[in-house]
Amino acid sequence: MRLQHVNVKLLVQDGDAARLEPLIPVFHSWIEGQNGDEILIDVADYTHVPAGPGVVLIGHEGNYSVDNTGNRLGIRYNRKAALDGGNQECLAQAARAALTACGRLESEPRLGGSLRFNGRDIEIFVNDRLIAPNTAATRDAFDRDFRLFSQKLFRGGEYSISYADDPRSLFTVYVKAARQCSVDELLEALA
Repeated sequence: MRLQHVNVKLLVQDGDAARLEPLIPVFHSWIEGQNGDEILIDVADYTHVPAGPGVVLIGHEGNYSVDNTGNRLGIRYNRKAALDGGNQECLAQAARAALTACGRLESEPRLGGSLRFNGRDIEIFVNDRLIAPNTAATRDAFDRDFRLFSQKLFRGGEYSISYADDPRSLFTVYVKAARQCSVDELLEALA
């Protein structure tokens, strides 16, 4: 089976302290600059929704957000368009997009360092219940792919993988590195 619509969320440090409203002009500047690989279209403000999607930068191929779903604040990339390649390429593309956005937000002066990747916690979702329902069979089918990807991402370092088990939720993989990793280290591992 081939993965599509992969989402990667990088959890941030001190998530409760971050204010999301300053992201709106930052994301608008990304639209104006259009300096990435994807076409960026609009910004949606969901900061009024408790434990919700936060602020979303809507793109043609994917969305970027600072997302607080499940009261777990993180920088999330949501691939919407189908992608050529195998499962490793789909996972790497989504991770690179999330890590690149995270790096940009970490260095954004208007945010004053309020958003920093915690260096360990990554959530991967498959936003396609037809391809990947949240079942034991799906976990068995894709577990090898997630382990291969994590080996590459953490350069053979220790990590743990666990899965969400609520069949009503998206197929979700929780990856936790044994040591703290920087955005640059992880991007270099995926190069």
